[in-house]
Amino acid sequence: MKFSAGKAARKWTFGLSGCDQRTIGAVLALLLVAAPAQAYLTTSRVPLPKPRPVEAPAIEPAQKPGEEPAKSEQPAESEKPAAEARPPEPPPPSACRLALTDAIAVAPSIPDIKGPGACGGPDMVRLEAVVLPDKTRVPLKPAGTMRCAMATAVAEWIRADMAPLATSLGTKLLELDNFDSFDCRGRNRVVGAKLSEHGRANALDVRGLKLANGRSIALTERNTPREQREAVLHSVCTRFTTVLGPGSDGYHEDHIHLDIAERRGNYRICQWDVWDEWPRIAPLMPAVRPDEAPPREVAEGKPGEAKPETAKPAEPAAAQPAVEAEPEPEAEAAPPQEQPKSKPKPKPKKRRAAPPSPFSFLR
Repeated sequence: MKFSAGKAARKWTFGLSGCDQRTIGAVLALLLVAAPAQAYLTTSRVPLPKPRPVEAPAIEPAQKPGEEPAKSEQPAESEKPAAEARPPEPPPPSACRLALTDAIAVAPSIPDIKGPGACGGPDMVRLEAVVLPDKTRVPLKPAGTMRCAMATAVAEWIRADMAPLATSLGTKLLELDNFDSFDCRGRNRVVGAKLSEHGRANALDVRGLKLANGRSIALTERNTPREQREAVLHSVCTRFTTVLGPGSDGYHEDHIHLDIAERRGNYRICQWDVWDEWPRIAPLMPAVRPDEAPPREVAEGKPGEAKPETAKPAEPAAAQPAVEAEPEPEAEAAPPQEQPKSKPKPKPKKRRAAPPSPFSFLR
């Protein structure tokens, strides 16, 4: 395409090649076309739209076919009614919680425990102390975490049985030695075993009861009087469904396990062996047998066996003669002495007797 922009263009394009002349011509043509448009824009400017006011409602984007409508960006709390926005009210207290008052025990309620598996449970309390009828407190050291039903059983046991036992001994009950309460674990702390009642917050391990006179009723010590341990045994086996102590399974030799597990037919387990007390004076050991004592008689063996002879004391070396004496002939009446055999020889096999031959007369 040939283009010429007047005399000036012809002067500038003189002496250039055809390609360069066409390029320069195209540039000059664009400049001539753009000059009027720029002059128009500078003289009259197009007015722009006013900014959108803040209080104007938001413009919803166009919805494409098959697409769900877009949710508004307003907070969800404004859409919900005021009643639903309030936190849920705690459940009303259970009948056990209403019965376990401050006049019976110091047991504040704690939130429900929801551990791994079936650990924990509802209606949980922290049993800190048991209040006796005379308003004195028997603390659990340390405080036990358990269900309200288990705490009620422990409180009734202390108030009705253990406090009168201490009174019969001329003293008062001071505190309860708590060995273990809630613990999410298997039975006997065996990994993979069935869940223990401790994991359900339904058990308590007790080691003893401390008295106000400085003494204690150690439930698994033999030095504790037997009648005191038996009195505790009868009381706990009456009130709790499971009682495990020394002699039960080897895991309860130093404490007593108590729980209220429910079983079919109200089945109960009471396994606690009350061992006898250790003797006050150790028995005397038998005296050493003197050397001049006669030999002990040996019990007779089976019929037909020879009686073993008692070992004769060896004569001193000085009394033995220098020349060996000839052996004396044995008496006819004396039976031959049997020498000890290192290994028993196998018995010879019995052969059957051959039948008599008809040609035996030729021998």
